[in-house]
Amino acid sequence: MRIIDLRGQVLSRAELLAAMPRAAMGTSEATDLVRPILDDVKERGAAALRDFEEKFDHVRPEHLRVPEEEIQAALTTLDPEVRAAIEESVRRARAVAANQVPKDFHTDLAPGARVAERWIPIQRVGLYVPGGKAVYPSSVIMNAVPAQAAGVESLAIATPPARDDAKGLPNKTILATCAILGVHEVYAVGGAQAIAMFAYGAKGSEPQDGAVLCDPVDKITGPGNIFVATAKSLVSAFVGIDAVAGPTEIGIIADKDANPSLLAADLIGQAEHDELAGSVLFTDSPELAGKVQENLAYRVPRTEHAERVHTSLSGTQSAIVLTDGLDQSIDAANAYAAEHLEIQTADADAVVKRIKNAGAIFRGPYSPVPLGDYMSGSNHVLPTGGTARFAAGLGVHTFMKPVEVIEYDEEGLKALAARINAFAVSEDLPAHGECVLSRFVKDPYDKETLREQEKEAGLL
Repeated sequence: MRIIDLRGQVLSRAELLAAMPRAAMGTSEATDLVRPILDDVKERGAAALRDFEEKFDHVRPEHLRVPEEEIQAALTTLDPEVRAAIEESVRRARAVAANQVPKDFHTDLAPGARVAERWIPIQRVGLYVPGGKAVYPSSVIMNAVPAQAAGVESLAIATPPARDDAKGLPNKTILATCAILGVHEVYAVGGAQAIAMFAYGAKGSEPQDGAVLCDPVDKITGPGNIFVATAKSLVSAFVGIDAVAGPTEIGIIADKDANPSLLAADLIGQAEHDELAGSVLFTDSPELAGKVQENLAYRVPRTEHAERVHTSLSGTQSAIVLTDGLDQSIDAANAYAAEHLEIQTADADAVVKRIKNAGAIFRGPYSPVPLGDYMSGSNHVLPTGGTARFAAGLGVHTFMKPVEVIEYDEEGLKALAARINAFAVSEDLPAHGECVLSRFVKDPYDKETLREQEKEAGLL
């Protein structure tokens, strides 16, 4: 891994942000490829979806919407150990999600003057589950569980067909996970075409599709590759999205007493995801940095995806950042704003309290990132590319919207009527004031007598 040496430097905030390693991530290059896919699905619906599945996933699904019997059949053939792991992951995720549900509240401001807030579930959500280098039943859990806890009434999942399935069905473990979660609307559709299907809906093209294959959704969530990210960005003007996700990343703050073998294992674990995955270690110990490099040299060749890991760790998005001390390590980590941030220091609690920017924080050597990926109860759909400076990970709140309810009676409005009118006039919006005054005076448009009218009505 390359070294970024910040020692002896006093950097401005802008300089510190610029010094952080990043993957070359942008959606502009993919836009020209993705936009025609979106347009074609919008126009031709299921016919276009089948064409794109044949082109990109090399299979032409007979059933774009997976039949219910196939979903249930996948559960019956699921390995018992895998099923137990999935069910435990679901149980823990549901326990956390249940406590995330926001509470309605109200504020009484004066007699007859109340503002309340209701949290309303989004009505219909499309959940994207990627395929490609790996299979992600965990992403089914991370998307569906908080949506269900929020009370979303209509959930649809899209995931690519499995490459080894002659019928063009998705991976059986993903289907089994849908069965465990009670999700029945599943589509064998991947990539940008899946995002188009969710955004626009899709008319059927074969008898088994029906007249309407898929209704449009109100929000799309879930990770994906550059083409999925680009598609989400392009449709975000009229359908909600969780985020435009970039390559995954880990940051680790470690001091001299951290275990270099575990640090190397954690960096490798994240690098395994993708050649563009970022792995960054922040430490004030050159000795520790050297030992981590030695452990990487020993471990990387021995892991199954050694070539992918090596590419990731040697890329510009990965580095060991040397600092003058723990304070600078924390500052650098806050500038990096990692998707996953591990804290492996002597006083981890003190460091955790000083973290301002991270998608999720993993405290101590026994809270590695894969724990969060699968079974900690937390959500693994997290902000990437430094967006943790202003964005949060997926949760129940992602699938709900706060709506204020204004409850004023005659007495409550009367106490403010004259002041509202004055405010409205100051903004040159007199009809706003006249709207309110009409409830209390005879002629709000007669400006010569308005003052007297207000006094007679008891507004002044």
